[in-house]
Amino acid sequence: MTAADPHQLLGAYLLGGLDAPDREAFEAHLRTCGACREELAGLETLPATLDALPVPDAVALTVASTLAAAPEAPAPPPLLAKLARRRRAVRRRWVALVGAVAAACLAAGILAGPLLARPEAPDATYSVQSGGGLQFSIDLARKTWGTELAVNGSSLPQDGTLSLWVRDRAGSEDRACSWTATPSGRVRVTGATPIQLGSISSVELRDGTQNAVAVITVP
Repeated sequence: MTAADPHQLLGAYLLGGLDAPDREAFEAHLRTCGACREELAGLETLPATLDALPVPDAVALTVASTLAAAPEAPAPPPLLAKLARRRRAVRRRWVALVGAVAAACLAAGILAGPLLARPEAPDATYSVQSGGGLQFSIDLARKTWGTELAVNGSSLPQDGTLSLWVRDRAGSEDRACSWTATPSGRVRVTGATPIQLGSISSVELRDGTQNAVAVITVP
C-alpha cells in the first residue's frame, strides 16, 4: 500500500476485506486522516444494507455503476468525430437504461421478495445478549447430513477471525464456520455441522484467540 493508495482501501476495510498488514496500515492512516474517518462514519450502515440487497439487484447496480464510471475515450480524429459522438450517445442511453432496470428490480425485490423468496422456517432459534450491546442469534435447520446454522450478530468483536463451534451431548466439538471480523461488528453467515440437531448441546462463538464471546445452550 503506497502513500497514494490508503483512501481507495476504505471500502475493503469497511467490509472486512483486508488482510492483517493492510488492515493495520489503513487503521494507522485513519488516525491521521479526518476525511476517511468522516466517510467511514457515514458508511457505517452499508454492510447491513448490502446484506439485505438481493444478489441480482447488486449485480445490476454494479454493472450500472461500472458503465457510468468508465472514462471517456480520447477525442477522435476530425473525420471520426461524428461517429464518436454517436457512440457516446448510445453509451449514455445504455447507462440510463441499466440504472432504470436496476432501480425497478430493487423496488420489485423489496415488494415481492417476502412473497417469492420466503426462506424456510428454522427448526429452532436461539439468541443471547451480553454487555456492550452484543446480540447473537442462530437459526438451526435439520438436514439429512446434519444441521445448518444461520448466524446473525451485531456489536461483535471488530478484529481478528471469529468462529462458530458446535458441541454435541457427548462432549465432541465441530467448527461450523469462521469469518473475518468486520469493522461494523455485524455478521450474517451460514455454517454447517454433521452433528444432528437433536444431539447439539451448545453453540459457541469464539474470537481469534479461541476465547468464548457468546455461548448458546441448546436444551
